[in-house]
Amino acid sequence: MLLGWPWGRCSAGHCALLLVLALVLDALGLVLLLLGIFAALDYWDFFVYSGSLILAFSLLFWITWYSLNIELPLEKLDL
Repeated sequence: MLLGWPWGRCSAGHCALLLVLALVLDALGLVLLLLGIFAALDYWDFFVYSGSLILAFSLLFWITWYSLNIELPLEKLDL
């Protein structure tokens, strides 16, 4: 019942575009980071640094997606 539905039903929420963008940036950043670590290249540092920056940038989309999907009943807002 963590997501509000019985049996763990899950959905992308209201902002599916942000979720997809965060997942794509995570995949791209991980590929670049692993390429820089494991490939025998002279310019490996470019891949390591750019991959880690892309991963850090994807955190902004994860935080935005999560924040926009918080649902709170009006009774609990104490307005």
